[in-house]
Amino acid sequence: MKKIDNIFEEVQKILAKQLRIPADKVQMDSRIKKDLGADSLTILQLLLKIEDKYDIRIPDEELANFGTVGDVVAFLEKLSNKK
Repeated sequence: MKKIDNIFEEVQKILAKQLRIPADKVQMDSRIKKDLGADSLTILQLLLKIEDKYDIRIPDEELANFGTVGDVVAFLEKLSNKK
């Protein structure tokens, strides 16, 4: 379970920095747009940073599935298990 915590911490740090909010406001069940106030550009920047950090490519069709921080973490966890 440690691996998913590390992924969450990274996503949390990236979102907090981009949105200029305290990291503790970013929780697994936080809705990226509604709760955290991210717009489409911020979400795109987040995904680009994640792609760079984890050396992956997130398919465009997956973007629609990212409603919460937990959705992003679950996707990354699923990817990391495939490697």
